[in-house]
Amino acid sequence: MLFRRRKENKMAEENKNKPEDDKKEDDKKEEAEDKTVQVQKNEKEVNKEEKKKEDNTAQQLSFLKADLEKSKAESESWKNKYYEAYADLANTRKYLEKDHETMVKYRSQGFVEKMLPALDSFEMAFMVEPTDPKIKNYCSGFKMILNQMTQALTDEGITTITPKIGDKFDVSKMHAIQTVDGDEDDLVASIYVKGYMLKDRLIRPAMVVVTKKKAEENKDTQTEEVKKDESKKDEKAA
Repeated sequence: MLFRRRKENKMAEENKNKPEDDKKEDDKKEEAEDKTVQVQKNEKEVNKEEKKKEDNTAQQLSFLKADLEKSKAESESWKNKYYEAYADLANTRKYLEKDHETMVKYRSQGFVEKMLPALDSFEMAFMVEPTDPKIKNYCSGFKMILNQMTQALTDEGITTITPKIGDKFDVSKMHAIQTVDGDEDDLVASIYVKGYMLKDRLIRPAMVVVTKKKAEENKDTQTEEVKKDESKKDEKAA
């Protein structure tokens, strides 16, 4: 500070001794220098402001990019959830439609199963032909009732499984309740009760008696083997 004051005082003394024109030129130079210094200061301040603005802009762009990436990720997540929900709904709809079709298709199954004992009783009752004319008339009426019931069941898609004697045993539609000796294996020997199907579904298999081939040949073979064993024992004993 002291040096500056001395310099200013010295310049003031020098100015006193200078002519007026020189003083004016010096003043102009000082003004020009002051303006230059002021312009430089202003430029620095402007540069600082611009740099600050650029930094703020870059920071804002960084935030915006981060928000954009976050929004894209959320959008993709919601899109996947939508597709999953849509697929689940479509599968559920298909399952319900199929279940409804199956229910409609086989709606009479429970009723038919309850009717089977009555139908079996009718069938068994008609196996014996009555000799009394009055009973014959009653039987004719009951046969008409049975035919009406059978027709009603046929209209609902019921078909009967009626194997014949000598048919090959079909495990998918028949159930063997007994076996008897026969010339061949797995032939129908007699029918106990009919089987029933509702469209393509088995309600009850036909109850049948099947044949089983006689075991005479096996017995003969076993007898021969026993004889051979006995002869060997006799030879050893001798």
